Amino acid sequence: MTGSKPARVLVTGGSGASGIAVARALASAGHRVATVGSDQARIRAAAKEAGDGVTPFTCDLADFDGVRQLREQLSVTFGSVDAVIHLVGGWRGAKGISDQSDDDWDFLERGAVTTLRNVSRVFFDDIAASTAGRFAMVSSTAVDKPAAAVASYVAAKAAAEAWTMAMADGFRRISEAGGGNAAATVLVVKALVDDELRRAHPERKFPGATDVADLAAAVVRLFGAPSTELNGARLRLAD
Repeated sequence: MTGSKPARVLVTGGSGASGIAVARALASAGHRVATVGSDQARIRAAAKEAGDGVTPFTCDLADFDGVRQLREQLSVTFGSVDAVIHLVGGWRGAKGISDQSDDDWDFLERGAVTTLRNVSRVFFDDIAASTAGRFAMVSSTAVDKPAAAVASYVAAKAAAEAWTMAMADGFRRISEAGGGNAAATVLVVKALVDDELRRAHPERKFPGATDVADLAAAVVRLFGAPSTELNGARLRLAD
């Protein structure tokens, strides 16, 4: 664990299988965990599933003013955030370039890019000031070799990665000026899989997919590694 006390970690996209797994692992490692989702009933149920020490909050992260209000709520009931693990995204595909729809692009841009921009702008200073400052997002191996059928998806993921690398530069500049040792990191997977998905599709093998438990373990490790090794790093978790 980084620092002399548990980190206060905000897990966005906390209602999904990866959010539950990450929140559970962080809480088990001794960190204080807040999760956020857009549906109040779902995020409360997910936090309960994640276990003791996980506090749920409700917010539409695509709404910048809403994210600022979330920060105010957290500061009162949870404390200043040390780290954000950003698990919001989504997936849409098509047949090729010509049928990449505006609806799909709007969905992907909102989920993968706008939410990340909002969260990072609101919480950047808090993360930068923390001795346990960490920001991490999950990206895709598809960015390495973009295919026509997933053009909108990989473009949105690439934009989110670029923004995260810009955050890393911001953290580096602050560190070089004598303040903080925060890190921004990209975790790269081919796909994520969990037990429920396996039960729903027993015929599938999910080759190269990363189990959400392995993603969670990788997130926990971020708090034990030096920020100089993590800041600006693109860590591949795919098999």
